[in-house]
Formats: sequence, structure tokens, C-alpha cells
Amino acid sequence: MGGFQELIAELRRRRVFRALLGWGIVSFAVLQVVEPLMHALDLPDWTLKPVVAVLGLGFPVTAVLAWTFDLTATGVVRTPLDEAEADRSLTGPRLAILLVGLGLLAAAPGIVYFFVWPAAARNAPASPNSAGGRPSIAVLPFADVSPNHDQDYFSDGVAEEILTALSKVEGLRVPGRASSFYFKGKNGDPTEIAQKLGVAHLLEGSVRQSGNMLRITAEVVRVVDGERLWSQTFDRELTDVFAVQEEIARAVVAALKVKLLPGRETALELPATNPEAYAQVLLARHLVVRGSPEGYGLAVSAFRKAVELDPKYAPAWAGLAKAIFRAADSVGWYHDARQNDLERALAAADKAIALGPDLPDGYAARGFLRFNKTNNWTGAREDLARALALSPGNAEPMIDQGALFAALGRLPESIAILRKASELDPLSEARWRLAFVHLGSGHLEEGRATAQHTLDLFPEHAHAARTLGFALLLENRLDEAQVAFQRSSIPAFREMGTALVEHARGHPQESRQALEHIIATWPNDMTYQIAEIHAFCGNMDRAFEWLGRALGVHDAGLQYVKYDPLLGRLRGDARYTAILKKMNLPLD
Repeated sequence: MGGFQELIAELRRRRVFRALLGWGIVSFAVLQVVEPLMHALDLPDWTLKPVVAVLGLGFPVTAVLAWTFDLTATGVVRTPLDEAEADRSLTGPRLAILLVGLGLLAAAPGIVYFFVWPAAARNAPASPNSAGGRPSIAVLPFADVSPNHDQDYFSDGVAEEILTALSKVEGLRVPGRASSFYFKGKNGDPTEIAQKLGVAHLLEGSVRQSGNMLRITAEVVRVVDGERLWSQTFDRELTDVFAVQEEIARAVVAALKVKLLPGRETALELPATNPEAYAQVLLARHLVVRGSPEGYGLAVSAFRKAVELDPKYAPAWAGLAKAIFRAADSVGWYHDARQNDLERALAAADKAIALGPDLPDGYAARGFLRFNKTNNWTGAREDLARALALSPGNAEPMIDQGALFAALGRLPESIAILRKASELDPLSEARWRLAFVHLGSGHLEEGRATAQHTLDLFPEHAHAARTLGFALLLENRLDEAQVAFQRSSIPAFREMGTALVEHARGHPQESRQALEHIIATWPNDMTYQIAEIHAFCGNMDRAFEWLGRALGVHDAGLQYVKYDPLLGRLRGDARYTAILKKMNLPLD
């Protein structure tokens, strides 16, 4: 015991503890400077890890140097031995091991925080009770139990309206439609669903319509123990559907004991219209989700019928605006019949805002259109900000906002926004967009992992498969990249992958054949992608030629031009600057 006390005294005499504390303060100060500088310079996330590793290794080095040397008025001198030092066995290798161990012990908290804790947090399974400490609930699609099972769109719409109402409640986390409706028809285990969505409660229900009579049943279940917190059945006439939806939303709030906005009774007021117009809006939304050109066209017809039935129904006008865009985009804006569709869509969005200035729908629709088609970046940013101010928990305009910031070249801000959108709506398109922004930022590992996660959830997701292919291509993992590209559900993307991978393999003839097939088959639909292929293959003139064509047909892919990793070779060319000017994009 005496030897140990003498060792501690000697460590103090040689100022080893003081030196370790000083190095700890220096390390903390360095990290405070390096981390914001890293983000300001748009360096990848892993940049911080070697800095932390070097600072961590500095602790054992500091311990050894402090034991061996001393700083005096005359300079650095070797520390004299204490004649009273008794434990002479702690010399040579054993002393070195002790000092290095002491330094590593001092570095341990920082090493654990930066290297062990993040990995554990990433790999930890989502807990149904983990929602950032807030009450949380997912609204699952309501089942259609009507006699003819022909009211699927109506039951989905009822659930979606309740979801929208609950998302406006302060302090209540409600995953968006894309995430909640992902489980429709899958008969998933409630615990598994809750874990994937990060919620503690599930709202389930059913809708039965017979003639003009409506029966809606709903229940709230606490997932951790399966306890039913609330359930009720509502028998109403179809004209009372809005009242029933609001009644259900209020009852859910009461069951969860959520504190509402101070000074306001609720935030659950739903827009009213006549039942026929409402039914057409629900049908149109159902058709949009199908994601096919036919579905978009039918959705436009249904939205138009809704606004004919109720010309003052703002959500119907907003839905019409985006449906017109989707319909035109699915077949190509270059067709003569589509030339005036953008004006029609913008007019519908303006109408929605005029009719519902306090509703987010119109602003979200107009911001979406301005971002995707008009190059009005300032107007798009203002519209999306307004939509989010009116509906902070709505992931859809947040995803558009994240994509907008990426288009402007503000990638760190885009990543932060898309990460938040992914938390709000874990199974939405926010993840594949986040993956591509990571690639544009040089974060290949993060981009690949995020794209892979999206593809695990949606095995046929066209954009996720293509983004994963890009990541693996940039990492020169060519066989894996080819497999990823071939998983895309869009044939043109699969062919694009072949052209890129064969070029990277050193097979110019095979790459050229794939590219020629794309040009012959999809000359107007793939203008931006054809430019990407030429750029990656080093054909600068052809790349700029096809970017010019993309500008001519308003190809939506141009939103990636400032950060697309496949266009890297173009960015020093004056023609690239000219394109940015034409698109009103920042030149830096």
C-alpha cells in the first residue's frame, strides 16, 4: 500500500495528472473548432474520427513526456529522480506500460463517446416507447368492411384525415402517411410495426358504408403491453363524416392525455365540404398513390370533379395542382398536349392558397411546383417554409424543402432537414433523397448505408436501387453496383447502370451499346440521365449537349446539377457556369 501511495505522490510531483488534464482541455478546444469548420467546408462526417483518434493517442504520449521531462524557467529538462522513491520495480517496460495505460484511461471517455456510443445507437433496435420523450401514435389504414369491399379509398381517406388532424397536436409525434400506410395489407405484428415507426401507440379501425349510412370503429392500443386505451363505434349518416373524424381525433387525444396548445381548445378542425366532393378527393388521393400514368390521369379527373362540386374546397385545388404535375411528368412535358399543364397546375395552387390562406396544402403544392419546374427557388423556399409553419409535423413539404436546399448547393442544411423528415416519416422518400445528398457531399459510406436501408424496406424502389448503384460505382465495387442497378423497377435505370458499370470495367463497346439503347428508346424521358452517363465517361461535349436538351424539356433531374457526383468533371467548364445561370442557381 505504501508503494502505491508513493507512486501517486511521484505522479503528482512530476505533474502527470496536471498534464493529462491540460491535454484534455486542449483536445476539447480543438474539437470545438474542428467540428464547425468541418461542416462549413462540407467535409465528410468521418473527417472528425481521425482527429479524435490523434487527440486520444495524445493522452498516453502526454503521460510519458510529463513523467520524463519538466518545464522550467531555463527550458525543458529531464525530471530528476526523487531519492525517496522506494518502488524501483516500476522502471523500464513496466513503468512505460503503466503510463500508457494511465493515458488511455484518461482518453477512454472521449473514445467511447465518439466511436462506441454512435455505433451502439445506430445498431440499437427502435423501441416502441422511444419517440424523443413525446407521446407517439401511428394511424394505420382503416379496413374496408363494406358489403362489396368497394370503399377501400374511402377507408384510407378517413384514416389519413385523422392522421392529419392528430399531426397538428403539439407534443404528439405522428408518422406520416408514407410510413403508416406502408403496412397496409401486410398483417404485420403490432410490436414490429411500432418498432419500425418508433411509436408507442397504434390507432386502428374499420369503415363500413351501406347506402348513406356509415359505421366507423376505432381503437387505440398501447403496444408495449397490448392494452386497449380507447375504443368506440360511430354510426352516422355520410353527411356526418367530418364530425366523426374530428370526434375520433379528440377522443384519441383525450386517451393519450396530450397537452394541447395553450389558449386553444384543439388543433383538430377539419375543412368541411359536401360529402360527394370529399369522396372524390379521397378517391383522387388513392389514385395518386398508385404511382402510374393511368392513376395520375384518373386522379386529375377526380380532383376536377371535386372542385366542380365544391369550388371553394381548398384541399381539392391543392391536390389538383400536384396531380396535374404528376400526370404530365409521368408521360413527358415535351408532348404538345402537356405544354400548358404547368400554368394550369400553378393556377390551381394559387386558387388553393386564395381559398385557404391558413391551410398548408396550397403553399406545399405551389412550393413543390416552383421547385421542380419554374426555377423560382426563392418563391419555392418561401412557400415551403409557410407550409411547414402551418403544419410543422408534415414530412412531405419538409422533404421538398430538403431537396430544395440540396439543389441550391446547401448540402449540410439539406442533410439536417432530410434527417428530420426521416424521423417524422421513417418510411417516406426522405431516406433515398438523403442517400443521394450524402453521395453529393462525398459521404459515400453514409449514402450507401442509407440507400441500402431504403431498399431493404422497399425491395423494388427504383430510386433507392439506382442510388445504391451510384454509391457502389463510386466505391469501385462494380459487381455489387451492377446487381444494385438491376434491382431498379425502371428499365431505363437498369440500362443506365449497365452503361456506367461497363465503362468503369474498361468495356467501352458494351457501355456504348447500352447508352445507344437508352437514346433510341427514351430520348426525351432520360435527357438528364444521358448527360450523366456522358459526363461519367468523360464525353464533355456530349454531356453538355444533353444537359441543354434537358433544359429544353424541363427535365426534373436538373435539380441535382449542383451536387450530382457523376457530373464532377463538368464543374470547371464555362458551359457548366452558363447552365447554372440559366437555372438561376448560385454559382458558388
